[in-house]
Amino acid sequence: MSKVINSIMERGKKTAAERIVYTSFDIIHDKTKKGGLNVFEQAIKNVSPVVELKSRRVGGANYQIPIPVLGERRTTLAVRWIKTATQAKKGRSMAEKLAEELIDASNNTGSAIKKKDDVRRMAEANKAFAHFA
Repeated sequence: MSKVINSIMERGKKTAAERIVYTSFDIIHDKTKKGGLNVFEQAIKNVSPVVELKSRRVGGANYQIPIPVLGERRTTLAVRWIKTATQAKKGRSMAEKLAEELIDASNNTGSAIKKKDDVRRMAEANKAFAHFA
């Protein structure tokens, strides 16, 4: 929870970031009749990646090497992808956009899930280079 608030915070305005997150939880509760925290936890679980790509230079060529993601890094990447997907949307308040993205992510749709799938697909394509890790 605090990781999301700190991620959304800009220029040290933590109170504003808290207001955005808690308002989005209220919006989620109004739209889905589920608890905002339950939807949030499901969204983080759905967006958390299993593998990521690291760039590695071998013999003058750069290879994208798939590496398994462990522990805290999974949550960090999930929060980052949700925040990026939220900021890419235009036209509404940050709380509304965050609520919509969290609902989408909890339903396995949306931009953050697309990012996770793209990374997984790239890792599958570059599985041949895993021995460089």
